[in-house]
Amino acid sequence: MSKSIEASIVVVDDEPSIRDLLVASLHFSGFEVATAASGSEAIEVIEKTDPDLIVLDVMLPDIDGFTVTRRIRQEGIDAPVLFLTARDDTQDKVMGLTVGGDDYVTKPFSLEEVVARIRAILRRTREQVEDDPIIRVADLEINEDSHDVTRHGQVVELSPTEYKLLRYLMDNEGRVLSKAQILDHVWQYDWGGDAAIVESYISYLRKKVDGVMYTDEDGTERKVDPLIQTKRGIGYMIRSPKSAPGA
Repeated sequence: MSKSIEASIVVVDDEPSIRDLLVASLHFSGFEVATAASGSEAIEVIEKTDPDLIVLDVMLPDIDGFTVTRRIRQEGIDAPVLFLTARDDTQDKVMGLTVGGDDYVTKPFSLEEVVARIRAILRRTREQVEDDPIIRVADLEINEDSHDVTRHGQVVELSPTEYKLLRYLMDNEGRVLSKAQILDHVWQYDWGGDAAIVESYISYLRKKVDGVMYTDEDGTERKVDPLIQTKRGIGYMIRSPKSAPGA
């Protein structure tokens, strides 16, 4: 029985070993994959295949990944781009987002991380295409149009930064996010390097989102089940209580 294709992807990297590993991993994960080894070849393959997503190395032998992204955007190709970069440099990350990229992974990377990032990007972009403004995790809801947040039907007032942090966690439901990832995505690379700010904002968010009280059918006041979890030494995640071991 043939396996259904989750999405079509173009992988662009001039290193054959990396390209082959990505292709094998993505095929195994249910993706259809085309490849390119240079920037000019990438543009040709992208135009020909019209992929759902592009995994694009920044450092290519002819034209770099940023230039490739600019050119395909100019041609009206709006497929999301996940950059691969060997340089963990803030300027590169800012440039990647400026030219129309959607996310980045720093080499060396794990194949599981790349697949997780791809699925998170596809989920976000498909939600936008489907024009459904509501994002849900259990009884927690975000309305993307109005930026309203509710928990168990009650309005939760959040600051803009708290909202961005919650949205990032919900976009990656069930996946642990490191402090570095949260800093990069929520604070838009404009921070002083102090990871303690993540701990502080997670604490604020917990008090507001997981601190909601409600009255049950017996008239007893109860607190909602916690959704935001800490994985010590790794990072933070959000998921439904029913999927949490021992919950």
